Amino acid sequence: MVKKKSTKKKAAKKSPKKAKKAVKKKTTKKAAKKKAAGKKTARKKAAKKKTTKKKSAKKVTKKAKKATTKKKTTKKKATKKKTMKKKATKKKATKKKSVKTRVVKVGIPQKKTGASKKTPKGKYVYYFGDGKAEGAGDMKDLLGGKGAGLAEMTNAGVPVPPGFTITTEVCTLFYENNMTIPEKADEQMLKYLEKVEKSVGKKFGNPKDPLLVSVRSGAKFSMPGMMDTVLNLGLNDETVVGLAELTGNERFALDSYRRFIAMFGNVVLGIDKADFEDILDEIKEHNRLKFDTDLTPDHLKTLIERFKGVIREKTGEDFPQDPLTQLRMSRDAVFKSWNNPRAITYRKSENIPGDLGTAVNVQTMVFGNMGTNSATGVGFTRDPATGNPDFYGEYLTNAQGEDVVAGIRTPKHISELGKEMPKVYNQLVDITTKLEKHYRDIQDFEFTIQEGTLYMLQTRTGKRTAHAAVKIAVDMVKEKLITEQEALFRIAPESLNQLLHRNIDPSATPTVIARGLSASPGAASGKVVFNAEDAERFAEDGNNVILVRHETNPDDINGMIASRGILTSRGGMTSHAAVVARGMGKPCVAGCEEIKVYYSEKNFIVGEHIVKEGDVITLNGSTGEVMLGEVPTIEPELSGEFGIFMSWADKYRRLKIRTNADVPRDAEQAIKFGAEGIGLCRTEHMFFAEDRLPIVREMILAENEQKRSEALEKLLPFQKKDFKGLFEVMRGYPVTIRTIDPPLHEFLPKREELMVEIAEMKVRKDDPEQIKEKEFLLNRVEELTEFNPMLGHRGCRLGITYPEITEMQARAIFEAACEVAHSGKPVVPEVMIPLVGTVAELKNQKEIIVRVAEEVIKKHGVDLKYLVGTMIEIPRGALTADEIAEEADFFSFGTNDLTQMGFGYSRDDAAKFLRYYVDHGILDADPFVTLDQSGIGQLVRMGTEKGRATKKDLKVGICGEHGGDPKSIEFCNAIGLDYVSCSPFRVPIARLAAAQATLEDTGWTMA
Repeated sequence: MVKKKSTKKKAAKKSPKKAKKAVKKKTTKKAAKKKAAGKKTARKKAAKKKTTKKKSAKKVTKKAKKATTKKKTTKKKATKKKTMKKKATKKKATKKKSVKTRVVKVGIPQKKTGASKKTPKGKYVYYFGDGKAEGAGDMKDLLGGKGAGLAEMTNAGVPVPPGFTITTEVCTLFYENNMTIPEKADEQMLKYLEKVEKSVGKKFGNPKDPLLVSVRSGAKFSMPGMMDTVLNLGLNDETVVGLAELTGNERFALDSYRRFIAMFGNVVLGIDKADFEDILDEIKEHNRLKFDTDLTPDHLKTLIERFKGVIREKTGEDFPQDPLTQLRMSRDAVFKSWNNPRAITYRKSENIPGDLGTAVNVQTMVFGNMGTNSATGVGFTRDPATGNPDFYGEYLTNAQGEDVVAGIRTPKHISELGKEMPKVYNQLVDITTKLEKHYRDIQDFEFTIQEGTLYMLQTRTGKRTAHAAVKIAVDMVKEKLITEQEALFRIAPESLNQLLHRNIDPSATPTVIARGLSASPGAASGKVVFNAEDAERFAEDGNNVILVRHETNPDDINGMIASRGILTSRGGMTSHAAVVARGMGKPCVAGCEEIKVYYSEKNFIVGEHIVKEGDVITLNGSTGEVMLGEVPTIEPELSGEFGIFMSWADKYRRLKIRTNADVPRDAEQAIKFGAEGIGLCRTEHMFFAEDRLPIVREMILAENEQKRSEALEKLLPFQKKDFKGLFEVMRGYPVTIRTIDPPLHEFLPKREELMVEIAEMKVRKDDPEQIKEKEFLLNRVEELTEFNPMLGHRGCRLGITYPEITEMQARAIFEAACEVAHSGKPVVPEVMIPLVGTVAELKNQKEIIVRVAEEVIKKHGVDLKYLVGTMIEIPRGALTADEIAEEADFFSFGTNDLTQMGFGYSRDDAAKFLRYYVDHGILDADPFVTLDQSGIGQLVRMGTEKGRATKKDLKVGICGEHGGDPKSIEFCNAIGLDYVSCSPFRVPIARLAAAQATLEDTGWTMA
């Protein structure tokens, strides 16, 4: 948003006279000395006054002194607490919860080492340069990831341009103080700016030999491209002339200036970057120039004047010429970018807390655009897509950093640097190899080469695909860089979803129309769209989407989240599209220069093919292929490094992992993923099959018990066949089968549809007997329809009032089990009664099940052990769990219904407000996704403790959706549950989350 005139004037007024004089040598020093002397005198007077006051207070009793001290301390703590405003590493209610946050977000576990390093009070700025830094690599909370990395590299002797980091604490204060930073922080910034000037021998704002700086964001967790950066800061109409004379390179100076004006205009003043890019494209087109590097000094002078004109037109004020004003405004703009829409969207998608804030890094500029012996690039110490131990990266000669990541020019592979500048290349390889060994993880680094001299601008833990993350973790254990335990913490459990991505079927014969770079693996098909807004709209309508762009930028984040895959015509393996897609686990083909994208026509052309919006294409992110139409895919193979990695998870976890499966196909998939049994088989799901539904309806519409039993007898073979299939697939693992749960009307046609159908039949004058049958069905539907089905005639209540239903299901279960056992295969059936709120309900249903089981076992003459337990999904069930445990062999918490009833939220209707609740901090998370530990979790804890107080060895698990959620799994492990049960495709996630939870309990935490 463009700032208003009045706001700008205020901003200008805020620059104090002393700051404006900062570029003048002697005056500034004198003023600073005078001010410091005045402050020193004031402090002495205050100290003297305080001493006198203390002496006069000698008569105060010890007790009174203690009380006063306590009061002051309490007040001081309260003020500090308020100021920090739940800052950075906001501590959760429990120690374990805090540990988990660090585990998921960072990735390097170590043995606990005690208290964290204390930081000096009131210190807001940290210097790095000249081989020494005030900060360190373990200060990410305060310095952000980038600032901590710069400090660590500096201390390690890596060539880092000097600068300073303004802490995340200042960001918090900035938002608390109506978008202004504390005066003390501003003073410290000026002090450290002088230190940088001294280090490089240049003066900020000096027309002859100007110091130029970059202003960059840097949060604790990497958020690539989501916040803002300003480069070449300190240039104005005077210093650009001085820079040109100093370097003897007018084109370089003017190119840097036009970049700065455009970046400042966009980032600081809120002007759309397209307003600048359109002018650039116009001048290039008019002069028939292909690249920015083809612009002459005269072209650049025209650009500069026109860019300044845009700023004047959009803001009503001239581009600011005072370097300190530029610095202050840019610093504040970077702090503001913490809460820009794309940063907020990214944090939500990556589950990064919103109260951490960002640091601001002010660093001496080094230039990769000073000619053919200068360059800029980004890279990884290993391939972030595959995990292979290859030195990996891209660079551009005569360019600045944003040129590489923006994809404006297609960069060269970093191996080419070895041919162009072999000495610098070898130095880069040596430094980055040492950095990887130092951090014991893949490093994502940025570098600039200025006239043959290498500078490192950043190092941080590199984002990678889940496939690469697993390979790197396993390889580093083999290389003895990390332990198995550390390797398990290197992967966030949720990211394993990426390994379940389908790949192109090798037997398919697709029409390949183009090839680009294989930027992020996996395959995806979808309808083509050309902007983020359309991607969201198409996805909301239930379509799979492929986002096609020249190149993506941070403003496209919503569309990228909504898309199944991303295709760009420009950019490389480290472009914005590639990095973000890899982080999200989405297939991406980047730098596909064969396609010509036309936004206005909403199509792209490649060869003879014109692909329009809404047409379906398929991307193969593993090969870089673009294919027409939807191409068949196959399931991934989870072997190799993945198998080794998951074996480590199984080695350290305590919780058993079961699956929710209703048919043998799902059970087989779960077994492949490592499931150790079925924790929930929903028998009613079997009733909805086309060949069974008519029989179910016959049973429901039966006028008496005899007819109902006859219909159930027809259902029994179907149920038995299904159960038999599950027992055979599970090969001796326990199979928990829940008796019928939903109300009967769910199996009947909808009331409104029947009414319309009958009305139409009457209009057509159909057969009166058929109309009569429909009317009978309508009457039965109306009889069974309930005002609140969730709390109505369902679960054990249905089995109690219609015991023949429970009897048929029990017979089907035990006949299937006995037949499988008779064939010599192990079987472990567990029958679970749903919706129990009283011990009498469980006792009633258990008597039927045990009677039928004993009859069938005796008839088959097999030795079969079985359990009868219950689902605890009603609050009263948890409150009276000690009574219920007298009849139950096991408990399984149905946390879906327990959450509904505990909160009073309907899962079907809560979506209307839950997102708002989470977005506005009413709830920390959707309670149907992550278990509410302080409320519903306490019912689970209480039910477990009460149940085991009655029956010491009571087996307890959960089978709701929370069984696959890492945070919920951590809680289940902490309170001593025996197992969790989740959908088949979340079994690997649950296995890893359970291992991390166990390791945390044994003392592992993050560095």
